[in-house]
Amino acid sequence: MVEFHVDRGSGFPAYLQLGQQVREALRLGWLQPGDRLPTVRDVVATSGVNANTVLKAYRELELAGLVEARQGSGTFVKATLGSAAPEDLDPLRAKLATWVAEARSAGLEDEDIYALMREVLSGGAQ
Repeated sequence: MVEFHVDRGSGFPAYLQLGQQVREALRLGWLQPGDRLPTVRDVVATSGVNANTVLKAYRELELAGLVEARQGSGTFVKATLGSAAPEDLDPLRAKLATWVAEARSAGLEDEDIYALMREVLSGGAQ
């Protein structure tokens, strides 16, 4: 199950952060079709956001076809996003963790690392 965390200083609305966390969990194989998302009440209790914010995030995910609300039962994953098997991600995750540790040792902060990753992903560093 996904545990939501909201960074109030990020500049992104909380409902978008919640939706992104579900999408990432889908891509990483942490959530599968049929899995139940935390109840609105649980998300409010653990993340401190307003219930309407959670409902908006869940509604956006439903409109995207990723989850479905079942009256009286909760919100369930309907589709997945990942294209790789979770076990195939493990060696890549280990390499990335080593790389991030090296980047931090070189003095890079998280925002520097994100900027470098975006550059590489966009093909700017060829």
